[in-house]
Amino acid sequence: MPAGPAGGREREILTAIVETFIASGEPVGSRTLARASREGLSAATIRNVMADLADAGFLEQPHASAGRVPTAEAYRYYVEQLSGEAHLSHENQSIIQDTLTGVTDVEEFMERTSHVLSLISHSVGVTVATSGPRNALDHVYFSRLSDQKVLAVVVTRSGVVRDRVLRLDIPQSDLDLAARYINENFRGWTMDDMRAELARRIEQERSEYDRLMKSIEQLYQQGALASSDDTQAVFVEGAANLVTNDVTGGEDRSRLQDMLRTLEEKEKVVKLLGAYLDTRQEAVRVVIGLDEALPASNLQNFVLIGAPARVGGEVMGSLAVIGPTRLDYQHTMSAVSYIARLFDKLLNESE
Repeated sequence: MPAGPAGGREREILTAIVETFIASGEPVGSRTLARASREGLSAATIRNVMADLADAGFLEQPHASAGRVPTAEAYRYYVEQLSGEAHLSHENQSIIQDTLTGVTDVEEFMERTSHVLSLISHSVGVTVATSGPRNALDHVYFSRLSDQKVLAVVVTRSGVVRDRVLRLDIPQSDLDLAARYINENFRGWTMDDMRAELARRIEQERSEYDRLMKSIEQLYQQGALASSDDTQAVFVEGAANLVTNDVTGGEDRSRLQDMLRTLEEKEKVVKLLGAYLDTRQEAVRVVIGLDEALPASNLQNFVLIGAPARVGGEVMGSLAVIGPTRLDYQHTMSAVSYIARLFDKLLNESE
């Protein structure tokens, strides 16, 4: 990775090129910069600086007669210079608060966050809600509906209620006994841990609690204790923004298609966020070029701006914007940071 530009003039011109290209999407020429120069620099002077920046790996020239465009290194340098003190506009704060205020459930918060991030960034909003103590079991309830139907209701500590109808023929008295056993033994357990321990007990304790364990085994095998998504709920919104905004500039549609395919696969989305967002980080992270996590996906011209979502000190998931390198970094970083803080505040208040 090249070091930053050597002098103040080089840094100023590089910043101007990045910001002009983000705004216009067109290669930036020396005459454009000369007209906007506060120092009254000539086009010739700026051309010489641009040549030095290109030699240093910060600029590239897509066509012989065109201006220059920033490289990934230029964007990385630009992001490093941004102040973390920028504040979101009152308008966007209001949009976020109107969207999220009143939400008490982690998954609903994440779903709404993916929407509002895509709306504000004009890119893709991505959120992942992971299992944890707040999404652990609070209680279960089983109700016999008919001779061959049982309603299984699972309530988590974060308030999520999941129900499903099972094809089983178990007396209500046995259902009550099974629910009591699960509630007394597994309240506060994550769903994965509970199911693993139940499987172990079904084998080891069958002789001691034969009738009870038989009922629990039938409920278990029919998915009574399975969540809609065992460990992680993934929400992606705004993929159409990549098409609408023509993020490739019409030059490489295959890269756009690769990104769209990636966003359609939940496992790849989880892998992207898991690879680049450290749950220990306190600040928003910006990653330019996403090809390291998914080398075959051709994502070097995309950027991820994200942060972990916490309630107190507990990580409940992550939230991010994925978009082209031509992204409004300061604006998007501020939005991600604001929502991460709001997540902690609102969900703490709801307890």
